[in-house]
Amino acid sequence: MMGFFTPGESRNYYIGIWYNYDRVSVQTVVWVANRDKPLSDTTSSELKLLANGNLVLYDLSNSSIWSTNSTSSTSNTTEAVLGGDGNFVLRDKGNPSTVIWQSFDFPTDTWLPGGKIGLNKKTSVNKLLTSWRNQEDPAAGIFNLELDPTGINQYLIRWNKSIQVWTSGEWIEREKYFNLIPQMRGNYIYNFSYTSNENESCISYNLYNKSIVVRMVMDVSGQMKQFTWSDTADKWILYWTQPKHFCDVYGACGPFGNCNQETLKCECLPGFVERSPSDWNLRDSSGGCLRNTSLQCGSKDIGFSPIPSSKLPDDSQSRQVYSAEECKSACQSSCACNAYAYENTLCQLWQGDMMNISQQEDGRAGNLYIKRADSEFLTEVRTRKVLMWKIVVPVIVSLVAIIMGVLGYMYVCRRNKASERGRLKGFQRVLKTNTNDNETPNRNMFNDGKSEGESHELQMFNLACLAIATNDYCMENKLGEGGFGPVYK
Repeated sequence: MMGFFTPGESRNYYIGIWYNYDRVSVQTVVWVANRDKPLSDTTSSELKLLANGNLVLYDLSNSSIWSTNSTSSTSNTTEAVLGGDGNFVLRDKGNPSTVIWQSFDFPTDTWLPGGKIGLNKKTSVNKLLTSWRNQEDPAAGIFNLELDPTGINQYLIRWNKSIQVWTSGEWIEREKYFNLIPQMRGNYIYNFSYTSNENESCISYNLYNKSIVVRMVMDVSGQMKQFTWSDTADKWILYWTQPKHFCDVYGACGPFGNCNQETLKCECLPGFVERSPSDWNLRDSSGGCLRNTSLQCGSKDIGFSPIPSSKLPDDSQSRQVYSAEECKSACQSSCACNAYAYENTLCQLWQGDMMNISQQEDGRAGNLYIKRADSEFLTEVRTRKVLMWKIVVPVIVSLVAIIMGVLGYMYVCRRNKASERGRLKGFQRVLKTNTNDNETPNRNMFNDGKSEGESHELQMFNLACLAIATNDYCMENKLGEGGFGPVYK
């Protein structure tokens, strides 16, 4: 499908290509035309196929936002076709095999089967993947996947178009895999090929089973990811990813960011805050962090926070010293120093932006000490005290309430038991009195003519005795009710 879309909560509009919903139920955009120039309103925009064979997107002011910008044809018989493979093509209507322009030559972040990554030597077009800026902004991000420009048959991930952060390793033609991607061995899904001739140098892939839906993405995280759609689970399944661990991605957390190997999430170093919290919420932490409190050069208001088990960043200045205190003093006295590390007489100092810091799970890495303003430590102490009281006071109140409740319950139980004992004793006294009364002559009126010495089967009780025995005729002691009235136990 092709049309206008708005990613996430964004209010910007883009022309994009995504899968048919009857095949992939989740909108998954695989190509964006105007990724760097969004529209704010689609009702006043217009997409035109010009007489010279070019497709142009105009905004409200009739300014060109995006164009195919092809010089291959001036024919007025050009037609635009979206193929089943996701390739959007401008071609000669009279000769469909003549391609004037195609989206496969200008991929965004997604590499589809049949597409190529590499250099077209005839047109000098370099086909590469560029990550989105974040999850809601398809503008060009800072990570690229491209064929090695030095001519080696491998592809690379570059950070900020300069620093190489990952390589696939060289292509092994005989076994059809890249030597640093072991997952490709014994692969029965993807059919990769490497081509190098006078027309192009490129890597492409197709599928052994055409019914499978797959895509390769240069992700916002800086990782190359390969996905397969599962009809059963109704979602994308991650097939493989490189680099394998997020914390291995260069600049993943940006300057003064710390990558946690356990949670695989970015955190700011102590004394730093996120430079752009909104970007971090959209999984783009490449902007890193900045200081909460600026350091004053020459000030004695300086302290250090330890970051244990840290993978130390690159670009340190090293020197030999006699003690950790001497290394600390060297950083403290240097206005440009942001952190230090010391081990076995080796003192390392860092200046400027610090990249690629991560805490290791095995605990075998060194300790990094971050320079901070002393005033921040006092603020943290006060914050911890306030937090402690916010936790301690409710706990104490809850414990007191529980204890008072238990004591109250015990008191009520004892009082009820005492009352029960009192009623029992009263019942026994009345019963004794009633028994003695039954031995009086008044009882003879019920003898039915029997002699005074004969025994009687029925015991006679007075009203007071029955009231005590039934707890004042409590409903809980009622057994039932018959023709002669209620019966109590």
